Amino acid sequence: MIETERLRLRPWREEDKAPFHELANTPAMMEHFGGPVTREKHDAIIDKMIDQQARFGHCMWLVELRDTGEMTGVCGVRIGGHPNTPVPEELEIGWRIGERFWGRGIAREAAEASLAWGWANTGRARIAAWTVIGNRRSWGLMERLGMRRRADLDFRHPDYAEGDPFGAMVVWAIDRP
Repeated sequence: MIETERLRLRPWREEDKAPFHELANTPAMMEHFGGPVTREKHDAIIDKMIDQQARFGHCMWLVELRDTGEMTGVCGVRIGGHPNTPVPEELEIGWRIGERFWGRGIAREAAEASLAWGWANTGRARIAAWTVIGNRRSWGLMERLGMRRRADLDFRHPDYAEGDPFGAMVVWAIDRP
């Protein structure tokens, strides 16, 4: 578990599935993922995070407010896991903060804590992040975190069909300080 001034980043539990789907499955939240998805798809994503936590000791953790325990989204580091791409074993940082929490600095606070955890608890030389080309808000946070664009690592996400614009990933990375 990671705690910051306002946030707690913690491993997922089974009972987090329904509230996460409700928080994350809005048109605004899913804009850069191809639109809202089924509850089963979000449950499968959380199952993967639970597995990654068990296997590696980290994942894209659930983010909640420390004072109330209210779920705000997800942020953390995980093994990229995209074979046949330039990032098959890259340590990826990522975030998705519920739209009602936008504009409060939660994504940055959680991402800074996740980067610090990654440097302190892994031997990785760099941490990377990727998103679709149109997700300029994520790009902005990547830049504010000190990440730099790495066009040499851009890739086609294997979960999206060839030609689907949501599959074109652009990559940023930060080297170990």
